[in-house]
Amino acid sequence: MSHQDVQAASTQLLDQLERAIVGKRSTLQLIVTAMLANGHVLLEDVPGVAKTVTARSLAEAAGLHFSRVQFTPDLIPADITGSAVFTGGTADGGIEFRPGPIFANLVLGDEINRAPPKTQSALLEAMEERQVTVDGETRKLPDPFMVIGTQNPIESEGTYPLPEAQLDRFLVRTGIGYPSTDAEIDLILRRSERQTERVALDQVLDGAAVARLQQRVEEVHVAPTVARYMVELVEATRSSPRTEAGASPRGSLALLKASRAYAAMGGRSYVLPDDVKALAVPCLAHRLLLLPDQWVRGVKPEQVVAEVVNQVPAPKPTDLGEAVITPGNPAPAAQQPAAQQPAAQQPAAQPPHPQSQQPSIPQQVPAQAAPQAPTPPPAG
Repeated sequence: MSHQDVQAASTQLLDQLERAIVGKRSTLQLIVTAMLANGHVLLEDVPGVAKTVTARSLAEAAGLHFSRVQFTPDLIPADITGSAVFTGGTADGGIEFRPGPIFANLVLGDEINRAPPKTQSALLEAMEERQVTVDGETRKLPDPFMVIGTQNPIESEGTYPLPEAQLDRFLVRTGIGYPSTDAEIDLILRRSERQTERVALDQVLDGAAVARLQQRVEEVHVAPTVARYMVELVEATRSSPRTEAGASPRGSLALLKASRAYAAMGGRSYVLPDDVKALAVPCLAHRLLLLPDQWVRGVKPEQVVAEVVNQVPAPKPTDLGEAVITPGNPAPAAQQPAAQQPAAQQPAAQPPHPQSQQPSIPQQVPAQAAPQAPTPPPAG
């Protein structure tokens, strides 16, 4: 399987998802990126914008076993992980383990912030270790395994904010947002024509295929200059005058994993600085703790990451191209001769512009990562 195969498979998957989620390809691309990077997604948005439909459609098109957990204040950890139950007097004592909904390839935690912290913590081991421990016995979760959590950011009554430890375990945080006028009209017309609520999607992958794609993503090359750029972005969030605490090394690893998947979806075997820029906000913003005065002034973590992206210089493509061509990661055949030419002729061996080989960059990400450093609103 080549990286072009990853590109083709992800394109097929996105095409299917767009049949159910109209006009949100950039957001869908980010969610598929997280899946290929073997990470989890937090969808934070208002009700009614298809968060649940997105998760169900991804499972259906990717051929993954799907389960949904509606988080409520009376939910207990055993409702998620499963429990041992007495089934009758048998040779083994009549005790049988009944697995909970966490034993699925794709688990939707709907309104995850409505459950108390004890129940939320039941997801921590599952999300990080891909296993659960019940009654002293550890059980592995299916492979692949992905959690998509949803929460409503505008309603705080009867909710329990996610602790930083759990937020940090989501690879990316994003939202779907309201559709454009044309997209919403298209959505209504499609619903009217099919005469049923559910959209029947074609299965284009299965669990084994997703696992192979994830393994291929692990083979994407990251040049030392690009790795340094990732770390410098994360370090800049820690030294920012707006933050009490910046992203941890888990944030650096999140950038690595997501950038690799993003590059593979573009049909490339190496990561570009543009990949890192495009993913900086969804990978890092939810990992920051703002100073109290910044929070009161209405500054958002996304603004801080956008400032950092503007301030930290990205490595030059020339340096990246030279670093990519190594014995363990040779350049394509068309680039090999140029790699042996004198330094003055090296620009001819550079990889094409990223926009020519990768899917369209998520619209909401560059919009946050590329603008000039925003000015905080006046003190309220």
